[in-house]
Amino acid sequence: MTRHLPSHRPAAGARAVPWNRQRLRSNNEWLLLELLRTGGGSSRAQLARDTGLSKPTVSAALAELERAGLVRAAGRVAPERGRTAVLYEVDPTAGHVLGVDVGRARLRVAVADLAGTVLVRRDVANRGSSADAVADAVVEAARGATEEAGLSPADVVHAVIGTPGVWDEQRRGVRYATSLPGWGRPGLFDRIGAGLGATVSVANDANLAALGEYTLGAGRGSRMFAYLLVGTGLGLGVVKDGELLVGAHGGLGEIGLVPLPGRPGEPVVTIEQEAAADAVVRAALDFGLDAGSGPARRVTAARVFERARAGDGAALKAVRQEAERLAYAVAVLSAVLDPDLVVLGGGLGTSADLLLEPLEQALHRLAPMRPTLAPSLLGEEAVLLGAVATALETARPEVFERRTAGLG
Repeated sequence: MTRHLPSHRPAAGARAVPWNRQRLRSNNEWLLLELLRTGGGSSRAQLARDTGLSKPTVSAALAELERAGLVRAAGRVAPERGRTAVLYEVDPTAGHVLGVDVGRARLRVAVADLAGTVLVRRDVANRGSSADAVADAVVEAARGATEEAGLSPADVVHAVIGTPGVWDEQRRGVRYATSLPGWGRPGLFDRIGAGLGATVSVANDANLAALGEYTLGAGRGSRMFAYLLVGTGLGLGVVKDGELLVGAHGGLGEIGLVPLPGRPGEPVVTIEQEAAADAVVRAALDFGLDAGSGPARRVTAARVFERARAGDGAALKAVRQEAERLAYAVAVLSAVLDPDLVVLGGGLGTSADLLLEPLEQALHRLAPMRPTLAPSLLGEEAVLLGAVATALETARPEVFERRTAGLG
């Protein structure tokens, strides 16, 4: 099964059901489980104080959670007065998730337990010559990582795939994935889900990167922050007060599709065409960068930035032009969204040391609204970590429902 993840905080699997004692017990168990997850190991007495539940209620709920394999004893603590007490903690092995980052150049996969600990990570070149080949490569990498973690496909509760473009539920495919030819064909993600043997959700890569950066990186504490993903494509994720903004049709943030100003009669050129990695390479070559010879000397955006750090004039001109293109994108999003922070990430974002100063200078010339600019703290891990975090939000309540369904 493949589905779209529309927001950062999906409902915790709860259904509208009539009140009964079993539901009350279930709510108490979920409350204790979440308290242990967010607060760490705790004793029965401390949990009773923290929740306001009676000690017998806490003891009964912990016994059920332990029987379900959701919590486990984690040692004992000796208080200043009284008898030693058993400490309980969430059992992270109760379920596992997959996070996947699909890019034109790289495929990244991570397997994590319910505590969010990444057990295995794989980063492989994307050598797929067709959309089907890329889909199969995703399955192969994910299955390999799962096996390396000592797990079977059945141990994976949920997988989240980050991809360029916007998920279209009716077509069962993504739209606007221009950096991956053929990737928008319906059925590809159903093929991946069938190959993984797990429930799969599809999310925009920039949105996942924004969630990862908000949770673990430079976006923490921001009221309204935008993550500008600059790599083989150009994407934008926006988080407001901890919630991901996706728009009416899931397309909020497709800033790469915005056309640049041009002359009448000229072909329309988008920001993505002029600001993504290929554009940096084209600009450097146009400015006279020496490409050398042989396959080992192939010019890439990363090499352009390396040459710029070494003082190459053509590379420096290309970097300045890239900063100006990105400044236009930031000016547009600032006028529409008014973020307090814009984080530069993605493959080109790792060169923020070269880009941020000229970007800020260009932005001052273009727009009166000037958000704080900052480099990503997660680097090229942002999409993958966002995928893992999002998968966990779905998996945790699913594991709870499955394991407690037959108790009581």
